[in-house]
Amino acid sequence: MITQFRSKRKSTGGKYISFRKKTKSSMGREPIMTKLGDKKLKIIRVRGGNSKVKLSSINKVNVLDKDSNKYQVVDIMDVVENTANRNYIKRKILNKGVVVNTQLGKVKITSRPGQTGTLNGILIKEQ
Repeated sequence: MITQFRSKRKSTGGKYISFRKKTKSSMGREPIMTKLGDKKLKIIRVRGGNSKVKLSSINKVNVLDKDSNKYQVVDIMDVVENTANRNYIKRKILNKGVVVNTQLGKVKITSRPGQTGTLNGILIKEQ
């Protein structure tokens, strides 16, 4: 079981003395790696009976042009750079902070698609 609880090991490698077992409230999940592809959603029940929408894959992005202050829905052509992990570029994984190529130009993703279920971005101006 994946938990959001403190590790059983210290940074030195020694063991902490456990003061309680794993509980349901400390439960975590595997991250959803949102990929470039046809739109697929997963709706997951979370704590308190609420629901969270996770994007498995998507090929469109809501782009904000700061000059005109307008949004446009644009197709994603390719993943250009990703500061989270350089291997995510080859695997076409979309997460917050990734730069993608569109018809309008380069767009930086500002939303968390694995948490919110939407993909928003800001148009990057070339100097």
